[in-house]
Amino acid sequence: MTTPTVVLVTGVSSGIGRTTAEQFARRGCEVYGTVRNLATAAPLPGVTLVAMDVRDTDSVQRAVTDIISRAGRIDVLVNNAGMNMTGAVEETSIAEAHVMFETNVFGAMRTIQAVLPQMRQRRAGRIVNISSVLGFLPAPYMGLYSASKHALEGLSESLDHEVRQFGIRVTLVEPAYARTSLEANSPTAKSPIAAYDRERTASAAAVVREINKAPAPDSVAATIVEAALGKWQMRKTPPGPASLLSKLRRFMPAGPVDASLRKQFGLG
Repeated sequence: MTTPTVVLVTGVSSGIGRTTAEQFARRGCEVYGTVRNLATAAPLPGVTLVAMDVRDTDSVQRAVTDIISRAGRIDVLVNNAGMNMTGAVEETSIAEAHVMFETNVFGAMRTIQAVLPQMRQRRAGRIVNISSVLGFLPAPYMGLYSASKHALEGLSESLDHEVRQFGIRVTLVEPAYARTSLEANSPTAKSPIAAYDRERTASAAAVVREINKAPAPDSVAATIVEAALGKWQMRKTPPGPASLLSKLRRFMPAGPVDASLRKQFGLG
């Protein structure tokens, strides 16, 4: 009898994380999904829900210890938990930026540090960090979100070099827009500056248009599952706009890419 792959997915309350956990379960994996509040979390067939707040080191350590005590190991970690925020860089307070990085960067770092000891001991493991096309492209009025994803990309590439000696590999998945609550309900910076109103409004309208025509998170989830269980690649982009943007960034001159981005976001 084949031993199932043990998978930990963070942030499975909704959206990409929930769909990803479901797809891992359908592939026969033993899946653990984290939520911040077990009492309010909707059940997920085939997935064991575990309480975890990625912003709290003790919470992360407790959850990982609990999973290892149940399953004996963690083969795959998917760092999906994250948050977004809109607003000009000048409008965004340092405190708001701290919250963003606590979740998107340090949250991933906490879970990585919690699972790595047992992966190193077994000399096997796969870590999949959910980035974004904004991890390699700029995003006007989402500068802090983009910064957090750029940071996650640098962390992931460096980490992959460090842990390769132990049979562990790290992969980045870089989706574009998907119809999820994270993107549809992003908080805004609390101290707007009137001088940015016109372009901020145009940019927000462009994002809404993209989300409204974006696919459901199934294709992103499928890419994550393949990144975790298939042949290793440093970066994987879901089919469609994300793959196109990745190619444009790599092969087109910077000037046309810059002009295209400004046009898309309605900037003067």
